[in-house]
Amino acid sequence: MKNYTITVNGTVYDVTVEDKGGSGVSPVTPVAAPKAAAPAPAQTGAAGGIKIEAGAAGKVVKIAAAAGTAVKKGDPVVVLEVMKMETPVVAPSDGTVASINCNEGQQVEAGALLATMN
Repeated sequence: MKNYTITVNGTVYDVTVEDKGGSGVSPVTPVAAPKAAAPAPAQTGAAGGIKIEAGAAGKVVKIAAAAGTAVKKGDPVVVLEVMKMETPVVAPSDGTVASINCNEGQQVEAGALLATMN
């Protein structure tokens, strides 16, 4: 028996795989039990009217602008690691960051709400 931890679409599973022996490749049916869900991201500040969403699935590596921070169009708000490259998610216009809706280290899907602005 071998134990693995597998992450699928941000959900973590502990999987135990039994080796039935034999030569070559044989189909194995893993038994997966989902781990406890990750804590909800701490929302800071009130939600704003301008949404900042992830353009691609990835991992949040840095919160570049905290709630209440004034930003200019093009300033980074959140930095994602996408395909092993750091990709800034930038402010679409001048304004103030109203809320941060993700945590550093969190896996996010494309289209996930990362922050809001006013």
